[in-house]
Amino acid sequence: MPENIELNTLDLRYQDYRLRDDAREARLLSSIAQRGIEEPLEGVDTPAGRLLLNGFKRFRCAKKLYIGAVPYVSLGDEEAAGILMLMRTRTDQGLGILEQAKFVVDLLTIHGMDLADVAETLGRSKGWVSMRSTLLNEMSEEIKKILFAGKFPVYCYMYTLRPFRRMNGVTGEEIERFIQAVAGKRLSVRDIELLAQGYFRGPDSLREAIGQGKWSWSLEQMKNVPETCEGCNDFERVLLKDLQVVQKLMQRIMAKCHNDSLQSRAFFAQANLLLGSLLTKLKPFGERMKEFHDRSGHA
Repeated sequence: MPENIELNTLDLRYQDYRLRDDAREARLLSSIAQRGIEEPLEGVDTPAGRLLLNGFKRFRCAKKLYIGAVPYVSLGDEEAAGILMLMRTRTDQGLGILEQAKFVVDLLTIHGMDLADVAETLGRSKGWVSMRSTLLNEMSEEIKKILFAGKFPVYCYMYTLRPFRRMNGVTGEEIERFIQAVAGKRLSVRDIELLAQGYFRGPDSLREAIGQGKWSWSLEQMKNVPETCEGCNDFERVLLKDLQVVQKLMQRIMAKCHNDSLQSRAFFAQANLLLGSLLTKLKPFGERMKEFHDRSGHA
């Protein structure tokens, strides 16, 4: 059962493990001002103190409204057990993939658990845990800071920018420069996807403009590119459609490769054969596409 505790008794060391969302927090502030805190905060009561794990938005709202006591539920008296309980109950209810990754890394390093133990306790596959344990390693500290501050959508990082790094050999430094250029501008997911296409695949002039923060001008230039195939012959229209299909399939396949549903031996046997054939075609395909990209850029 929840108990009322003093706000100043909570240790906030895990605050940076949770994503900020200023718009959502503003709505929550209004709700709490009218109805109070309806859902208790969650943490662990260790000998070192009461560590808050869940409810940081409610904590900040309470502080702004000068609320001294808040409802609280303890998840136990041991840090690792509390984190595991939080992940079991909150993974599908607001605990994002980067937040999961931060907690997983702590469980594997600070708390000395191995990958199999974490996977079994959470009821997840080893692949699920492994992907999250390595996810943060590919990010610079600046990228982590921007993402956890809520200044750049995690969805865009995961499904728009990471594929560029895998497919086109884009460096982490280039990813960071792009994020810095557009972070905090409240751009839509669609606009960020357009800017990313221009930055990583467009001409140098467009990349330079986006890097200098001229994203409004850059979007205008890209949106002026006609979406129809008017003026193209039949063969050109078919090729454009094929290129669009390939682009969508590549993104879809990359997103599905880490799905927990991939488990059967029959699937992996057939996938391995198909992938072997596909890998032999990647180099010549990449060379042909690069040549075609250069040619189309000078047409």
